Amino acid sequence: MKRFLLWMLPLLLFVAVEGQTGSSNSAALPPDFERIFESGRYPAAHNLPRLRLMTWNIDHGARLDQIAAGMQTYAADLYLLQEVDSNTTRDGHTDVTAELSRRLGLNGVFAIEFEELSQEHNAPAYTGQATLSRLPFLQSRILRFERQSGFWKPRPWIPSSVPLMQRRRGGRLALVSEFDWDGRKLVVYNAHLESRSAGFIQEKQLDEILADASRYPPGSVILLGGDLNTKYLPSIFLRKLEAAGFQSAMGEHIERTHRIMMALDWIFAKGPVRISDGAIEHGARGSDHYPLCAILERSR
Repeated sequence: MKRFLLWMLPLLLFVAVEGQTGSSNSAALPPDFERIFESGRYPAAHNLPRLRLMTWNIDHGARLDQIAAGMQTYAADLYLLQEVDSNTTRDGHTDVTAELSRRLGLNGVFAIEFEELSQEHNAPAYTGQATLSRLPFLQSRILRFERQSGFWKPRPWIPSSVPLMQRRRGGRLALVSEFDWDGRKLVVYNAHLESRSAGFIQEKQLDEILADASRYPPGSVILLGGDLNTKYLPSIFLRKLEAAGFQSAMGEHIERTHRIMMALDWIFAKGPVRISDGAIEHGARGSDHYPLCAILERSR
């Protein structure tokens, strides 16, 4: 037992310390990390004055039938999905974005967040964000955050092949898509903020989103949704976004979106719009998160 504790002590110290620190994301990544992968060739809807929204961390998509059923039950016009796998062993080497696009008859885009080193077999395995929509896509791009946790990096003394260790290459990002929404541009940030740190890195990454959103003219319609990992003092994040002109789909309410604990998942909107009917769908299955749904419509 003493030997086991001595072996575990450095790992526990690493988890406690490294997960709290932030670093610049300066390491060069393979070209695929800058690509937007497109799925589906379905007709888009050009006349949707009222949008049904869903954001959902799908826990990689291993229980794909349940995830697809939940998306169909709480049918939306715009889906923001996080922790979406591509070619991982745990998902049977499935392209989850392409499969959901096919099942729902929606066009979609996928961006790589991490290469999952413990999930590979003869080819790279990835996880990232996917946005699926009935609206016409104008363009999509990746906002990979400068501020990242060092927790996930491969280390010589940690076996990358062991799933429990979860070694990764890459970094957290927001998948930014622009849509033609009934003749007006809609800018959507599909975000997955850091899960490590006591909120410090999450707040810095949110600042990067707000700085990026400032490039759009005043009065632009901007939607921010996803897993913001607001484990610690979520009210601080809510107030910060309200101060930047965003309104939450849940109003002033802060509710648990994870099956065990914590309010992690949000939808915010900014501009001449009204976001309402925010609801956490506790009946959905297939993930450790619940989907959050809402309605977006233009202000009268």
